[in-house]
Amino acid sequence: MKVGYWVVIALLGAFYLYGGGKKVTQSKQKLAPMMGWVDTIPMSLVRGIGAVEILGVAGLVLPAATGIVPMLALCAAIGFVVLQLLAAGLHFSRDERKQTGLNAVLIVLAALAVWLATAF
Repeated sequence: MKVGYWVVIALLGAFYLYGGGKKVTQSKQKLAPMMGWVDTIPMSLVRGIGAVEILGVAGLVLPAATGIVPMLALCAAIGFVVLQLLAAGLHFSRDERKQTGLNAVLIVLAALAVWLATAF
């Protein structure tokens, strides 16, 4: 179970550190070609989402690595499920149904992380 958890959070962590890092550091003009939705949302909210993604990765990794407050990993995994459900809803509202495939994969991975976090 522990190996499976580390594999899942490594995948989630890589994705969210990359995406969250871009949202926190890059301008709206640089983000727009790969994240078209940034034009419709205030940049402060985009930066906030990026910060939440980065902190969520810390919430997945640190409790498992240290054994301190293991319930935090479960909360972080649930947060990622909610985040991706909201992201999929945004894509559906913008009639971007083709772009929800990644959301579906991330929902499954985050749900798997929820299940594995309860196994600790």
